[in-house]
Amino acid sequence: METKLQDIIQTIVLNAPIQKVWETVSTPEAIASWFMPNDFQLKVGHEFHIQSPFGPSPCKVIEVNPPNKLSFIWDTDGWIVSFILKEIGDKTEFTLIHAGWKQPNDIITKANDTSSVIREKMAFGWKAIVQDRLRKVVEG
Repeated sequence: METKLQDIIQTIVLNAPIQKVWETVSTPEAIASWFMPNDFQLKVGHEFHIQSPFGPSPCKVIEVNPPNKLSFIWDTDGWIVSFILKEIGDKTEFTLIHAGWKQPNDIITKANDTSSVIREKMAFGWKAIVQDRLRKVVEG
């Protein structure tokens, strides 16, 4: 029996106060500056779209706990993305979790490839997005 793929987890410590990081990960303009264009609203139940390389991805906000956690359903494959913030003095630990992966050989319809291939590509992408792009926007 195949097991589900592990969550993608990226954690970094940003040289910025938690409120600044929260504003960067919880407003549509700021999210677009480091992730992708979107019509996000910080409200549980809000349905929005992220403009991904595969076209618009439907999303829905499922948890808002300022300034510590934001979670949303991403697309139609059962993915849940969470941004978790933890204050560490005048810095902020930021953790991204991309959960909801299926079994390795399941097909992700929109990308027309297996879950394991898409997860590997997205893990690499998230690393660059969190480690480089988010850091540059927050600390720059």
